Amino acid sequence: MIQLRSVIAGYGGGDVLQGVDIDVARGSITCIVGPNGAGKSTVLRVISGLLQPRAGEVRLDGRCLQGASPAEVIRHGVVQVPQQNGLFGDLTVRDNMLVGGHVIRRDKARLRRRLAELADAFPIIAERAGEKAASLSGGQRRIVEFARCLITEPQVVLLDEPTLGLDPKATAIVFDSTQMMQRLGATVLMVEQNVRFGLKLADQGIVMERGSVLLADSSPALLRRDDMAAIFFGGGR
Repeated sequence: MIQLRSVIAGYGGGDVLQGVDIDVARGSITCIVGPNGAGKSTVLRVISGLLQPRAGEVRLDGRCLQGASPAEVIRHGVVQVPQQNGLFGDLTVRDNMLVGGHVIRRDKARLRRRLAELADAFPIIAERAGEKAASLSGGQRRIVEFARCLITEPQVVLLDEPTLGLDPKATAIVFDSTQMMQRLGATVLMVEQNVRFGLKLADQGIVMERGSVLLADSSPALLRRDDMAAIFFGGGR
């Protein structure tokens, strides 16, 4: 589904990613974990077209995304949910959903169908449709952000630290909502600082360190490893 091959990328002349190879299977939830500065969010920026790699390839179903702009990447079926504050607080929940459907606004039948389908999957979309997004709790805002990103029926959803700043109750909502994304047909690639949360949610896990992939395995296999604490608290290679 998604392949990164020998990707080198960074900012201001410095390379953060040092030849990254990643495979994400269709229909999976894959979670990238690792210490701060490992390059996790940079991987998402490369896939979404926000950052062009200096070398290497990014492919979606065999199609090279090299040089594609963020808008072109979206048209290819890849969307990213912002790390925080992705909603317009002064707009209603329904209007925020319509913003997400801007690119299909001319196909009114399709837009109505998607709004109905997503309201069925995420009931808060209908229950709080007329309320301003600013009135929602952190977990509720995350539900609306997730639902909004699905309105164009993307193949791939990129989540950058979806639990950042959330309390345990809201974190549980993120867990359930991400599983709902998968059930609705999206392939999910997420970056998560909460390692245990991310790997319990995901099918596959990728551990990064210093801009490289250190480990890639099924999430249960990674959770069973005795050396995971050392990886995250300075043991490294």
